[in-house]
Amino acid sequence: MTIARHTDVREPANGDHPRCRLRDILDRVGDKWSVLVMDLLGGGPKRYSELQRAIEGISQRMLTLTLRSLERDGLVERTVTPTSPPRVDYALTPVGRTLSAQVAGLITWAEQHREYVAAARLRYDAP
Repeated sequence: MTIARHTDVREPANGDHPRCRLRDILDRVGDKWSVLVMDLLGGGPKRYSELQRAIEGISQRMLTLTLRSLERDGLVERTVTPTSPPRVDYALTPVGRTLSAQVAGLITWAEQHREYVAAARLRYDAP
């Protein structure tokens, strides 16, 4: 006698599948450094050094990679002013500004619920 078994295992999603493309975008805009950069740029253009000072714990390499990725995705634009030394400013594109409004809401939520989450973690981790 053969028993039919139910399984939740799904075949791997094709890279062209809409959910894969969506996940790719969410991975980019949802990582902690991108969220912080987007939030800061929501207040207007910033120089690289301003961003680095404002984001505690980010390395120069990670900030550079994050800015390049956001620029590649069309969310941030980089403007070089030919002075000595060159001035480089970063700003949100029009599409980046639409995302910035959503990111600001997430930042506000995190600030309002930080203590609640910390207490919940302590309760969960307690023996």
